Amino acid sequence: MLDPFAVYVIVLLAAGAAVGFVSGLLGVGGGFIMVPVQIWALTFMGIEETLAVRIAIGTSLAVILPTALSGCQGHSCRGVVRWRQGIALGISGLAGAFLGGGIAAQLPGDLLKFIFGLVVLASAAIMLAFRGKTILFSENQRGIFYFAASGFLVGIISGLTGIGGGVILIPILVLGLGFGMLEAVGTSSLAIAFNAAGGAFSYAVNGIGVPGRPPYSIGYIDLLQFTLLATTSILMARAGVRAAHRLPGEKLKYLFIVLMIYIGLRMIGVFGWLGLPI
Repeated sequence: MLDPFAVYVIVLLAAGAAVGFVSGLLGVGGGFIMVPVQIWALTFMGIEETLAVRIAIGTSLAVILPTALSGCQGHSCRGVVRWRQGIALGISGLAGAFLGGGIAAQLPGDLLKFIFGLVVLASAAIMLAFRGKTILFSENQRGIFYFAASGFLVGIISGLTGIGGGVILIPILVLGLGFGMLEAVGTSSLAIAFNAAGGAFSYAVNGIGVPGRPPYSIGYIDLLQFTLLATTSILMARAGVRAAHRLPGEKLKYLFIVLMIYIGLRMIGVFGWLGLPI
């Protein structure tokens, strides 16, 4: 029988690999996979639940930063990152994520889990409805202000929930402004790196001195979890980029939507209310 710590390590390494691939493939942070796994891992190791939720969100954002940068570099080499728009999204998103992280540090764990679940379900609905055909506004109609406002709102959500925000940004870019899918994925990778930086810094600051944290933590960022998740996620992000440029991602997108719906329902407690052990 495996030692509990070995189980902890294996689960986080596997989660990091899945997150990296999803991030490179779809231009999302992968927090919707990481956060529930991290909460389980932390409570499995004896961390109190509200503290575990905050640590999971803060550490998720810290992992998203290098993972997104790895994916962005890969997409940039293929010429699909629109830097001006991505930086406008990112700088405003950084500010929003810092604010969202500060708010989340004051909320109880059950409420954070419920918010996380709702955001994941809404993101799944957006991805399910997204067809990439309708352009709502031309770039001339909105300009950089549109990107900055969108980035700030997505940043707040990112800081509250630990997701990078790509599942919201990509429909905005494609449906709202007519970006090509690969351009949206590449530009989103840049923007969510900023979101992750702002949110992770906020959780690091707001968690300083809080009792009960795991050893080797900076605020609400668990350095052991960060190392395990980031090690595999950074490597797999490049594999996701290659897949995005070689393979049709439509079927895979629907598999992720199913996973997101399951995670969202589980985080808001639907299965518990129904008495289902899943």
